[in-house]
Amino acid sequence: MLRSLDIRDVLIIDRLELGFRPGLNVLTGETGAGKSILLDALGFVLGWRGRADLVRAGASAGEVVAVFDLPPDHPAHTILQEAGLPAGPELLLRRINSADGRKTAWINDRRVSGEVLRALSEVLVELHGQHDDRGLLNPRGHRRLLDSFGNLDAPLAATRAAWRDRAAARAALDRAEAALEGLRAEEDFLRHAVAELDKIAPEPGEEAALDTRRRQMQAAARVRADIARAHAAIAGTGAEGGAEALAGDALRWLDGAADATDGRLDDPMAALTRALDELAHAAQGVEACLDALDFDPHELEAIEERLFALRGLGRKHGVAPDDLGGFAQELRARLAALDGGARDLAALRGALDDAQAGYDAAANALGDARRAAAARLDAMMAAELAPLRMERAVFTTLFEPTDPGPEGCDTVTFTVATNPGAPAGPLNKIASGGELSRFLLALKVCLTRDTGGLVLIFDEIDRGVGGATADAVGRRLVALAQGAQVLVVTHSPQVAARGAHHWRVEKHVDAGVTTSRVTALDCAARVDEIARMLAGDTVTDAARAAARALLNG
Repeated sequence: MLRSLDIRDVLIIDRLELGFRPGLNVLTGETGAGKSILLDALGFVLGWRGRADLVRAGASAGEVVAVFDLPPDHPAHTILQEAGLPAGPELLLRRINSADGRKTAWINDRRVSGEVLRALSEVLVELHGQHDDRGLLNPRGHRRLLDSFGNLDAPLAATRAAWRDRAAARAALDRAEAALEGLRAEEDFLRHAVAELDKIAPEPGEEAALDTRRRQMQAAARVRADIARAHAAIAGTGAEGGAEALAGDALRWLDGAADATDGRLDDPMAALTRALDELAHAAQGVEACLDALDFDPHELEAIEERLFALRGLGRKHGVAPDDLGGFAQELRARLAALDGGARDLAALRGALDDAQAGYDAAANALGDARRAAAARLDAMMAAELAPLRMERAVFTTLFEPTDPGPEGCDTVTFTVATNPGAPAGPLNKIASGGELSRFLLALKVCLTRDTGGLVLIFDEIDRGVGGATADAVGRRLVALAQGAQVLVVTHSPQVAARGAHHWRVEKHVDAGVTTSRVTALDCAARVDEIARMLAGDTVTDAARAAARALLNG
């Protein structure tokens, strides 16, 4: 409930404090007195986009403060919690418009953006007038209104989830088809490259091992001749023999002469014996080296051919020779994906078919629920139109198919036929001004029947009607105010008389300065105000009597 509205320096209002009450609150006054300014001020503090020049002439800033009472289950609590704002039974909104155009806002004394204000306004206030195209007159919002009326959150959520599943399945299939198409474009390359790599079968580290062995064999070819000559010099068997043979001959010759030298050859002979042992050891080592350096020239040729093949494949595919094995495995995986692509696509198409079937079922269930809700709404509208003196008018919720989407496959339009046999059409194109007001009021009664904690504001909803019809409008507003706080700006005395609380908006000129004032009316003042609305500038006793009759009726 809107408890109070405090306005300072806004347009022609210097300072105004209003305290609203439950039930039907009516605001009356002459045209131009400032009733619309009150709604502009309320819209400003709620973050609505409106006129920019709100600051009163000569003032540095305009300020509006609105205080709402919130029951514990009010949806505003959720918005406050998500925004990280303090919440309680009282909600205080404050917004300032400086003369230079800057706007600042606070919620419960915390600085906030206009976006948070507008989110709160959606659950706090419902404003509607005859020319309000952001609400009931806009066919684009009729489906949402019907869903809200029918409490279709569950089937709507199921349809949105099914739509997401369908979109995900479609995206997965599209990605697989694109990937498979790319693989098909390189199928010849893949098959040739895999066959070429499989034929050579590269191993990790093979290139380095082959290069080392090749270098060893090439080095052996260069040094083996010198090593063989050294071996011949040590243990040669030619005509002159090697060092080992010569030392053996010397030892035999000395041994034959040893007896005639009185021991003088003992030490030289011992040295020769040791030298023969070392020469034999050296000959064995050199021979072992010759054996190790011995290789098959065909092996060197084979090694060089494989090494060149590995390096050539590496250059061809732009990878290091040691990475050819992993590259081959990657190509095999892509080839396997290509070979199994048809099977995978079949599975993905099956998943898409299942997701489509799930979406169709959810969308159909939502459509059925909508049609059931529409039947209830049409029946309720028929019951509401009769007291508004439109018992011959027909309200129909029209369904037309539309492209599938996250909220189903239905386009919903509220249509009316004002006279029997007349064609039905959209509200704002078929109904006259007075009829439109009553249609919109009846819709408000039906659509907000279960809406709790919402302040309903009607801006001259009774425009274009009078007499018994205006009285019927007033009675419907009273009925609507039984479950909600209702604020009505009206020029109709029949509607004003039905209000539980009455304010008069007046314009005053003091010292050349025009200001707007709002006065809460007691019983006597209400009689005078309604008499003025009936009679005009000159209020007669007959007008007062008629006003009392309306108030007592």
